[in-house]
Amino acid sequence: MSSTTPSTADDAAVPERSDFIRDTIRADVADGLEEVVTRFPPEPNGYLHIGHAKSIGLNFGVADDFGGRCNLRFDDTNPEAEEQEFAQAITEDLAWLGFSPDRVLYASDYFEQLYAWAEDLIEAGLAYVDDQDAETISEQRGGYGRPGVDSPYRDRSVEENLTLFRGMRAGQFPDGEKVLRAKIDMQHDVMQLRDPVLYRIRRVPHDRTGTDWIIYPTYDWAHGQSDAIEGITHSLCTLEFADHRPLYDWCLNHLELPHGKPEQTEFARLNLTHTVMSKRVLARLVADGVVDGWDDPRMPTLRGMRRRGYPPAAIRAFIDHIGVAKTNSMHDIELLESFIRTHHNAHALRRMGVMDPLKVVITNWPEGQEDALEAVNNPEDEAAGTRQVPFSGELWIERDDFMVDPPKKFYRLSPGTEVRLRGGYLITATDAELDESGEVVQVNCTYDPETRGGQAPDGRKVKSTMHWVSAGHAADVTVHEYDRLFSEPNPGALDDPMDGLNPDSKRTFTAKVEPAAVETPPGEVIQFERVGYFVADAQEPRTFHKVVGLRDEWARIQKRRQNN
Repeated sequence: MSSTTPSTADDAAVPERSDFIRDTIRADVADGLEEVVTRFPPEPNGYLHIGHAKSIGLNFGVADDFGGRCNLRFDDTNPEAEEQEFAQAITEDLAWLGFSPDRVLYASDYFEQLYAWAEDLIEAGLAYVDDQDAETISEQRGGYGRPGVDSPYRDRSVEENLTLFRGMRAGQFPDGEKVLRAKIDMQHDVMQLRDPVLYRIRRVPHDRTGTDWIIYPTYDWAHGQSDAIEGITHSLCTLEFADHRPLYDWCLNHLELPHGKPEQTEFARLNLTHTVMSKRVLARLVADGVVDGWDDPRMPTLRGMRRRGYPPAAIRAFIDHIGVAKTNSMHDIELLESFIRTHHNAHALRRMGVMDPLKVVITNWPEGQEDALEAVNNPEDEAAGTRQVPFSGELWIERDDFMVDPPKKFYRLSPGTEVRLRGGYLITATDAELDESGEVVQVNCTYDPETRGGQAPDGRKVKSTMHWVSAGHAADVTVHEYDRLFSEPNPGALDDPMDGLNPDSKRTFTAKVEPAAVETPPGEVIQFERVGYFVADAQEPRTFHKVVGLRDEWARIQKRRQNN
């Protein structure tokens, strides 16, 4: 079940949320369905990404809404690509998102039953052993508008097929020499019903069954039957599985099931701009060294998002917001970031950090004097309290907060201009020191000692408030700042998605931060004021990853669309 409180039997009949899937289930409940049972069935051949989060949220959410159950079932029928490491990672990511399955199951738990049902099909004259290779079988299936060709082995007797199939299991034939196919209709308009392969020979050890099996069921044979064994009532799949539904139903219709027949329903998958969800492309990014692993903060994997400081509550809220649709569409990644930003605005402690430091010397500051100024930890949360921030006559400010010869409407620091230091004093720049190349290396200022806390007794106003860090108390930290991994809005539409990569998707530099920032626990997000939200790395001390900036790009996009 999910981390949210499940509905009771009495109120489950009228769940709050409504979409075409929940409307269907609501009708089933009204017709007498006693319990809703769903499942999340990943293949343990990679790490979960944000697209999986939508399926997770839907399957667990539906179970919660109707007071039912949701299983985690690993579709582990392809041992060449699957590893226990991936299964463990999936379990951890599911828990991190806030969901707990009713049961953790494996398709390999059902290998014996799947095999027995395959023999039942053979005995019913609905399956046969084919000696042709995969390329020939594929060619003979034909295509849309092209007729299929019957296999020369299609009319083998029941007895011969049973003998050969049992021989396949016993290891009498080499890999690839024979397959078991369903006997349906080689002229069917639905390509998946043109005698699909149900079993193939693979001498590959399995993580859970070892060498007990050398024949493995295909996805189409294992999936629906696994649903039936578990008593799944609603098999919720993304749209690419719609073409498989006729075969899903055909298999179940020809078997004696222990429970009622599951109902498959498809929904639109999650697509985000500037993002790819293909496991193949994501694996290539890792293998080619484009990213620093599956948990690279630029990756759309849940591990990457966790390391980048995306809170699971915000991901769940985003998934709920986009809802469930029948047609695929592209969502702006800025919308997801808006949910991340909103969450952190309410919860993240404020700290001061200077990303591109420029030295400021307050020339009239009393020599040797130090001060401690009170700063609010989170203006959105009074309970977060305040902290003491050290202040001295030498500070760091952002380099772009000062200009020697500023343009009009530049309200930050420049010679003769007075600004407010956040929580500190009003200062006025007097002059700047430049190096041989003309770059500013130091700004000299005076301060008004009567303005402690940032307010002038005479009521004069300034147009800019800037963050700062006391130079003598500052700590150096490593900051990783990220841009889009793909500059192309829809990299999946390219012939090669790698052509849409952003060569400047990561920038690493050293920043100066106040002492309290260094005390940030690993994995916790803080806001560096006026800069953005940053998460302390879980493994590397004094290292921060930028989560999102402060500017709400989603609001800007919405405004632009309204104006157009």
